[in-house]
Amino acid sequence: MKDRIFESKENYLETILILHNRNGEVRSVDIAAEMEFSKPSVSIAMKNLREEGCINVDKNGYITLTESGREIADRVYERHLLFTDWLTSMGVPEEIASEDACRIEHDLSVESFSAIKAYIQKHGKK
Repeated sequence: MKDRIFESKENYLETILILHNRNGEVRSVDIAAEMEFSKPSVSIAMKNLREEGCINVDKNGYITLTESGREIADRVYERHLLFTDWLTSMGVPEEIASEDACRIEHDLSVESFSAIKAYIQKHGKK
């Protein structure tokens, strides 16, 4: 099981990706609103992500993913979408499916995810 610090990092990067896709621009205040976190918490996280080379922040405070940040965000978001869609196709309400997908997406191995994805693609969602 991954540690919670890495899971938090993945959640922030995924949120930046989602907000960028939705709005085109992302600032810390947008992330705080989306995740329902305090602005100081998001500010600390953005500093850490910037120092780790996952994001860039321009002089106006706009946040973009670096190549490595984008790779992580894309991987997590792909998992989230697949699991949400799969669970809803089995009758799980969308809000619950999305919450469960969020838990599954971080802890599943690459091998298991690849096998599940291949199975779903071969056999359909149900």
